[in-house]
Amino acid sequence: MDTSPRAAVAGAQTVARAARLLRLVTSAGADGAALQRLAHDADLSRSTAHRLLSALRAEGLVDQDADSARWMPGPELFLMGSVAAARYDITDIARDIVRSLAITTEESAFLSVRRGDETVCLLREEGAFPIRSFVLSEGVRFPLGVASAGLAILAFLPDDDVEAYLSRHSDLPARFGSRHAAAAMRTRLADTRDRGYAVNPGLIVEGSWGMGAAVFDRAGRPEWALSLTGVQFRFSPDRLPTLGRTLLAHAHQLSSRIAASRP
Repeated sequence: MDTSPRAAVAGAQTVARAARLLRLVTSAGADGAALQRLAHDADLSRSTAHRLLSALRAEGLVDQDADSARWMPGPELFLMGSVAAARYDITDIARDIVRSLAITTEESAFLSVRRGDETVCLLREEGAFPIRSFVLSEGVRFPLGVASAGLAILAFLPDDDVEAYLSRHSDLPARFGSRHAAAAMRTRLADTRDRGYAVNPGLIVEGSWGMGAAVFDRAGRPEWALSLTGVQFRFSPDRLPTLGRTLLAHAHQLSSRIAASRP
């Protein structure tokens, strides 16, 4: 029997399923997503997914392309997002910092934000190095602790929050590999705290490395992260410390800017 707070609220399961579909649609990007993929990723039957998506479309929250039948974000999401951006969006004050990080390192640079137990990529800036990794782009979500941005954020949360997160997500090894088991995650989190930045040595896509540094709000909470991705040989042991110092300097600059600009 489910005794969680969500179970005590009438209709909460339907809302949660609809919200999950919304997140999947938005993370699919401009090309949208097919019904079969959305149903699979949301762990829903095709009929249930279609019913919920149709209800969301009636409210303008999603749309369906007439030719491809793929589902895409709807116009109401844009309007809602425009209002919410005034409180939550830091892309305007972060854009030049992300660009500077890409120029300085010549790697692809990113800004991600924490949303519950996930990170969402908000900005991507390409570096000058011609070989790139395409694991991350705007709108892509990962669980905390998987990509380097989420690992950096998770490492600086209180210990109780970290343990609660690991207990909620015991499925990570099945989804992302055995190196995402709780014991291995705790080791990477400790290493991240010691260094100040996270390193992801090709754990999502072989040969594609990432580094992340947490960005803090005025209360000292890790709510965002800057990260770098690239091919493995660009993250050699003798270059990692230099990249790490550069990444931390840019993250500190953004944290300071956020503290000065947000009431």
